[in-house]
Amino acid sequence: MRSFRTWGWLPTVRPTQAIVLAFAAVLAVGTALLSTPAAVQGRSATFVEALFTATSALCVTGHIVVDTPEFWSPFGQAVILCLIQVGGFGVVSLATLLGLLVARRLGLRTRLSAVSETHTVAVGDVRRVLVGVALIALIIETVVALILTLRWIFGYGVGPGEAIWLGVFHAVSSFNNAGFALFSDNLMSFVADPWICLPICVAVILGGLGFPVIMELRRRIRFPRRWTLNTITVVVGTLGLLIVGAVALTALEWSNPATLGALDPAGRLLAGFTASVMPRTAGFNSIDVSQMQPTSWFVTDILMFIGGGPAGTAGGLKITTFAVLFFIIVAELRGDTAVNMFGKRLPRSTHREALTVALLSVALVVASTLAIMLLSPFSFDRVLFEVISAFATVGLSTGITADLPAAAQLILILLMFIGRLGPVLLGSALALTVQKRQYELPKERPIIG
Repeated sequence: MRSFRTWGWLPTVRPTQAIVLAFAAVLAVGTALLSTPAAVQGRSATFVEALFTATSALCVTGHIVVDTPEFWSPFGQAVILCLIQVGGFGVVSLATLLGLLVARRLGLRTRLSAVSETHTVAVGDVRRVLVGVALIALIIETVVALILTLRWIFGYGVGPGEAIWLGVFHAVSSFNNAGFALFSDNLMSFVADPWICLPICVAVILGGLGFPVIMELRRRIRFPRRWTLNTITVVVGTLGLLIVGAVALTALEWSNPATLGALDPAGRLLAGFTASVMPRTAGFNSIDVSQMQPTSWFVTDILMFIGGGPAGTAGGLKITTFAVLFFIIVAELRGDTAVNMFGKRLPRSTHREALTVALLSVALVVASTLAIMLLSPFSFDRVLFEVISAFATVGLSTGITADLPAAAQLILILLMFIGRLGPVLLGSALALTVQKRQYELPKERPIIG
């Protein structure tokens, strides 16, 4: 995509660079607001605490280094909520929508930035897509907030004002896959309450599907044969990962008295399902993650790394990327000359994109894990869990995040920022030029394996 200018004296800026700069600008504002005395209830927040929390909220992660309900004031919690909403919807998409509502017109620069942010196919579709995305987010968050509000009022005797605030905060946090909660133990107090856990799980799943999938399902849910390859892949992958994750985590933790073992069978099934949903990059936890079996951590690592659907509020490698890699392996093992997926043939450029995203992601996780292990005394499995959780913008933790040194927390901040924007997007935004080679080199095959 060609770069473009807004003013003659400004340097050339490409859409991908505009997205990175927009996120960085909002992050700076959020950090400044959380650093003010009005944002805290006790001592002032350090720069790292404010930056970490603002990054976690804007990148819809949920990692925390301080207790959200105890440390942050109502104003600070409101700032976190706004950052979650802006980060989930997309800084550039939100700015585009506001500009559309105010000026009722879009400039080419803004349209191109929004196309990069929302993965819209055509520039002319930006208006329709952004309005549709905003309506979808508003409807889902409103319905979930209403259910949660009524449950806290009639099930727990919470006052209407506080219940509404709790309902809105957790609805926005869940649909945007953020994982921030206004309870010190997150959702552990409601581990066996389906009226709290299930609406939050549904919001997490819908947000993790991605806006293109939600919009297509809204139009063609009764006609699966007409679904696009992206929708088929995300729906099938989501169902498969939810089932596999729920079965594996429930079985592994069934007899663990510190997690599922203390619950009745119905509570264990609900908690196991919730534990399978949250690694889809939500970050809520209804059981104590720090007390889970190491094998359960590893299963959760896999679920977090794969993540949810593209062009949504989820992070991770993305289901579509994982599916493409899987079918590349299948095609290679079968000796096929082309890679086919759900009845469609994949272009070779898709192969390269999937491999690039996967290898960059693995490299970031490996390098960050090694660096944090050198900076902290924690074991490999705990550090790996934290790193994947940050990179995949999940927010689940084995309980060591707050105890990491400042340098290690800065690494997690960088991982959250990169994980939200995507390795390829960030890399292309930082590249100085985009050049197309006008010639091809001689072909030669090295020995593989």
